Amino acid sequence: MSRAHALKAVDTSTPCPCGNPRGYAQCCQPLHRGEPAATAEALMRSRYSAYVLRDEDYLLASWHPSTRPTSLRLGVQQPTPTWLGLSVKAHENQDDDHAMVEFVARFRVGGGRAQRLHERSRFLREDGRWFYVDGDILGG
Repeated sequence: MSRAHALKAVDTSTPCPCGNPRGYAQCCQPLHRGEPAATAEALMRSRYSAYVLRDEDYLLASWHPSTRPTSLRLGVQQPTPTWLGLSVKAHENQDDDHAMVEFVARFRVGGGRAQRLHERSRFLREDGRWFYVDGDILGG
């Protein structure tokens, strides 16, 4: 199966999966196609959208090589999570090349109750590109 067929379809005229009302074509899609993110927050939003779309290639490419796993195995994840929304709580630049983004992502697995992933993520910029490094899971 080609990468294009493996990805979940998205309506480019409705709000972006990350919540931006401009729509996917004006928000996360350019990053998914290789454009560098202007900020760590933009990269984090594009990574959330990539989880919604099950775009493992993008997630791995946007993960810093020092902490990147070999695979996320999104294609075999059962049941598949349904992503319900994203809320960015904070975005701080420590300096020109280091940033932190705190967010809450809501999801449901199978027919279960909605859950929240609250994370403070670290990002690093190298050669003009932001990368996700790692994150701390926070309560509630």
